[in-house]
Amino acid sequence: MLRSLHMKLVMILVLLILSLMMVVGAFLINSVTAFYLEDFYSQMKEVFENPLLYHDLTTPAGEEEDGAEQLSQVLKAFAGELGVDNRNRKLYILDGSGACLSSPDGEEPLLEYTENLTFALTTGLETNTAGDKSNLTLDYMDVAIPIRRGGEDYIIYILDNKATSNDLTDKMLVLIIEALVFGLGISVLLSFLLSKTMVTPIQKLTEGAMRVAERDFSRKIEVLSQDEIGVLTDTFNDMAGQLQDTLRQVENERNKLDTLFLHMTDGVVAFSRAGKVIHSNPAAARMLRRAIGPDTTYEDLFSGGAALEQVLAAEDHLEEELRVRDSFFQLLMAPFNRGRAGEGALAVLHDVTEQRKNEEMRREFVANVSHELRTPLTNIRSYAETLTDNAGELPPDMEKKFLGVILNESDRMTHIVQDLLTLSRFDSERGALKLARFPFGGAVRDIYNAVYMEAQKHDHTLTLELEPGLPEILADRERILQVMMNIVSNSIKYTPNGGRIDIYAGRRRDKVWMIVDDNGIGIPEEDRPRIFERFYRVDKARSRQSGGTGLGLSIAKEIVERHQGRITLMNKEGPGLAIRLELNIEGPGDGK
Repeated sequence: MLRSLHMKLVMILVLLILSLMMVVGAFLINSVTAFYLEDFYSQMKEVFENPLLYHDLTTPAGEEEDGAEQLSQVLKAFAGELGVDNRNRKLYILDGSGACLSSPDGEEPLLEYTENLTFALTTGLETNTAGDKSNLTLDYMDVAIPIRRGGEDYIIYILDNKATSNDLTDKMLVLIIEALVFGLGISVLLSFLLSKTMVTPIQKLTEGAMRVAERDFSRKIEVLSQDEIGVLTDTFNDMAGQLQDTLRQVENERNKLDTLFLHMTDGVVAFSRAGKVIHSNPAAARMLRRAIGPDTTYEDLFSGGAALEQVLAAEDHLEEELRVRDSFFQLLMAPFNRGRAGEGALAVLHDVTEQRKNEEMRREFVANVSHELRTPLTNIRSYAETLTDNAGELPPDMEKKFLGVILNESDRMTHIVQDLLTLSRFDSERGALKLARFPFGGAVRDIYNAVYMEAQKHDHTLTLELEPGLPEILADRERILQVMMNIVSNSIKYTPNGGRIDIYAGRRRDKVWMIVDDNGIGIPEEDRPRIFERFYRVDKARSRQSGGTGLGLSIAKEIVERHQGRITLMNKEGPGLAIRLELNIEGPGDGK
């Protein structure tokens, strides 16, 4: 509500009246208090400078026994002039040590040793000077007058509690508040009328500005006056007309640029000579994985490459390669409007991530295949050369052992080649699935029976738990059995002797699942994301010793994904590994 100019003007006027009344009230109240304070000390000074009173106070009457009583009798005669009423203003007589000798109540009061009283007791008695220092902030008024009578020192102390001043101040405060309320009412009424007169033209300008912001140029604002607001209204109407023509031109140019930028797959960013972004398309922000705004600079985006000065000074374009996280981009940069006011640089980003990944995968694949085939070939050649060089000289059992190694390495090469052929068929889309219906529970039980004897050789405890009523599924049975066998065989291989391997299978809505859970050596956390990569092995030496090629899980993942299923590593507590296989009951949606 206070955001309205109308209300702001009203509040300003109300606050002005309120501030003025508060200042005037504070001034009046302080003036009344100061007047009473000045009147009190003037009255005291006038009375006690009376020669007759001073004579009566300092001259003892014969051989008087009680000087304080005589002083009290003398002062009673001047009680009216002193304003002493023993209710608000009281009179006390003290001796030189500060003890009260006479008080209005007849009893020794607990007087506070004020500044004036202390001065009279310490300094005033010696210098015959009264303690009459005034202080507007105190809630009392007092005066202490030292008197020497008959060789004795006395202090005449008059204390006023300011009750009269406070009563008058309270009444004046009530009057000020009443005047303030009345004044506020009038000021609110007048301020509403005044602010309405000023705000109405501004509201019309605001409505016109909102229409212009919505591109409604059909109506002009009526000029109601010839003052500054009227001139502003007339100027606004002219500006709106010019703006309409300019927007038509800008709209045409913007449509061209939007069509070009929005539908480009390559990222484009234009920089001014100062390095600020002039234009950018969504593809650039998506590629660089950050927001690009007018405050973004060349250094923010391409700090690791060529400097902007190099790009602006280049005769032709500069070409670099930029990496953003796991993506690679070809970056082409060239200057534009050379030597003109609008000089700057243009950067074009072309995504080459897939090319780089494919090149890296090809290099890694060739290296892995070469390495995997070289090891068994080297072993075969070594043992064959040994048999050739020592023909007829080796014991029969050693020859048999060497021949066994050659056969094992040959089998290993055969497995590698078969796995490579399988992956090659998948990559070339020639590995079509032979879909047929078969009992999922029966397939899991077949795998259990097939590996049971192998598990017994390693003293493993192998368990099987199937949910009742598992359905038939539409899938390539041989491929699915290959995946299941790979998972269970890995658990048997990489679980130390005497371990435990549990196989579970069940159904969840339109999917079936199998979990193989063991307490073996498991997989370190840092290796888990790469476990399904080709030729990737956590412990290469141990994998080769157990006959692994590093292709089993990658083949399993290819088969499962072709069935539009999922194979994942599960999080589990304790040692070992748990792998979950999940398949659609009705098979892959496209029937591949």
